[in-house]
Amino acid sequence: MTSPTFDSVQVGDELPAVQLPAVNRTALALFAGASGDHNPIHIDTDMARRSGMPDVFAQGMLGMAWLGRVLTQWAPQSRLRHFEARFQGITHLGNAMRCSGRIAEKTERNGERGVRIELQSTNQFGQTKIVGEAFVSLP
Repeated sequence: MTSPTFDSVQVGDELPAVQLPAVNRTALALFAGASGDHNPIHIDTDMARRSGMPDVFAQGMLGMAWLGRVLTQWAPQSRLRHFEARFQGITHLGNAMRCSGRIAEKTERNGERGVRIELQSTNQFGQTKIVGEAFVSLP
């Protein structure tokens, strides 16, 4: 894959989306171990139910990591200058997430040319779970 350049991209261009399999308990447990986020609401069904949830659900940072994959599969991680997300819904077991990005602006920040990218993750029912924004410096 060829890395994008400032001159090769346009506002409105879509980044290649990442389609994920349905969220399952194994993914949540593995992310808990890898991230250190051992909050039992994400891995213990009894705890989740005592908290008023029907079952365990994905960690917010796992969803943000999936959005990060959209960025790093498009451009080298070393080009990422800013990345933020707003959580808008809970990602439940069985949600098959699609993470996407779109170039919203070509600009210059701190002396570097680059693009502002709008990010979004939605489940198979079209429900938005996370929206975000990133700035990627481009040569």
